[in-house]
Amino acid sequence: MLTVTDRAKELLKDILAPHRDDPDFGVRLIVKPHRQLGLVTSRKSPGDYVVEHEGLAVLLVEQELSGEVDGLTLDTKQTADGARLVIC
Repeated sequence: MLTVTDRAKELLKDILAPHRDDPDFGVRLIVKPHRQLGLVTSRKSPGDYVVEHEGLAVLLVEQELSGEVDGLTLDTKQTADGARLVIC
C-alpha cells in the first residue's frame, strides 16, 4: 500500500481545515490524464482505503488505485512557495 509520512499527513490535515466539521470529507488520490497522479477533495466512498491522522480521514484511495500505488510514498518537499506533496 501507499506509505504516507507524518509530514504529508499534517499537510493533508491543513488542506482539509475548511472541511473539519464533515467526517466524510478527505483528499482523494486520483489518476489524471496520461496516467499522472493527482489530488482532489472528495467524500469517502464505500471500499476506499482511508489514511487517518489524529482521528481524521486525511487521504482516500479507491480500491482500484491502491494496487497501482503499492510501494510508493506520499511525502512533502519544501519549495520556494512552501511545502508541497510529492509521490516517490
